[in-house]
Amino acid sequence: MDKKQSRLRRALKTRARIADQNQIRLTVYRSNTHIYAQVISADGLSVIASASSLEKEVRETLANGGNIKAAEVIGQRIAEKAKAVGVTKVAFDRSGFQYHGRVKALAEAARANGLEF
Repeated sequence: MDKKQSRLRRALKTRARIADQNQIRLTVYRSNTHIYAQVISADGLSVIASASSLEKEVRETLANGGNIKAAEVIGQRIAEKAKAVGVTKVAFDRSGFQYHGRVKALAEAARANGLEF
């Protein structure tokens, strides 16, 4: 089993547990160059809010979308967008990535801006 398959296996276990709890989830995906976050409904069929380092406003302020500073900005933006639609409590889905570095920075920034998980 390679690195990607292992990550996807971990992600499936987390998503199954969140689906059993029937909660809205905050999903994070990171690539080498960018970071993405989405708030997905409890049924898993619709995206309520999204933010990424590819957005025009973010790209104008950041030179690099694949670092901790970019993750903090995306965490703030996703929390603001989720609160604007009335979502304050979410389950954190790190998509099988380790909880450190950019993933941790995004989660802490989202918590600091009002999301509970």
